Amino acid sequence: MLDKRSARRIALLLRLQIAWFSYNRDVRYVTCCEQWCVMALLGVNIDHTATVRQARRTDEPDPVWAAVEAELGGADGITFHLREDRRHINDRDARILRETVAVKLNMEMAIADEIVDIAVDLKPDQCSLVPERREELTTEGGLDVVRHRARIAKAVARLRDAGITLSAFIEPISEQIEASAQVGFQAVELWTGGYAHAKTPQERDDAIDELRKGIETGHGVGLEVLGGHGLTYRNIAPVAGLPGFSEFNIGHSIVSRAIFVGMREAVREMKRLLTLHAPAR
Repeated sequence: MLDKRSARRIALLLRLQIAWFSYNRDVRYVTCCEQWCVMALLGVNIDHTATVRQARRTDEPDPVWAAVEAELGGADGITFHLREDRRHINDRDARILRETVAVKLNMEMAIADEIVDIAVDLKPDQCSLVPERREELTTEGGLDVVRHRARIAKAVARLRDAGITLSAFIEPISEQIEASAQVGFQAVELWTGGYAHAKTPQERDDAIDELRKGIETGHGVGLEVLGGHGLTYRNIAPVAGLPGFSEFNIGHSIVSRAIFVGMREAVREMKRLLTLHAPAR
């Protein structure tokens, strides 16, 4: 026998299979169970497909193919990080992704002049400015907009003049969020690593509270608020349930799952979780 909560969830999933989707300012509204749910969009980071390729310095797996498969699975956006050291995504990948991706293309990047020049020429739909250190395995922590305000403002101005939407990848700290709005970013992606790496229930609760306050601050200064870093199939539920996130960028967990079930199904599974745990409007 199913308990009432499980039965409601099954009914919700069945209804969502035939639900009507409409778009309003990049937020997807899903009609279900006689109430509106607000489901954040899913951006799929395909960097680690290229990480596997570079392990052998060969031509497969191709991150461009990964992007196609992610789109067919329902990805709302494709994210890639063109790092200064080209450790995974390279210039060829970036160029072909720009030519082939049909959904929003988000380029993560440092504020180095060389990378800014490439972005201005490439013109992705969005650039997300991130901190970058050669010794790190992946981007850790957020961009310090307060400390590097002048350099960041210069890069933001160049990219916005090229018609590119700008997002700052920052920690959920009010001073960083406010500074991001002041230098010209249109969005912030809040670093969810504090939550993802938490060791105790109390640490997780505190991190969720910080994210909730960060969302409120971001909206208060007119920014779109995204989230990302360390999010997996196992930990996405509490974050997906926070009202105010318009999009999540998730990479490593989806690429890892794709090894076993394929990229399309891996994306579908994450989308189903975002739907299941979406906050009611």
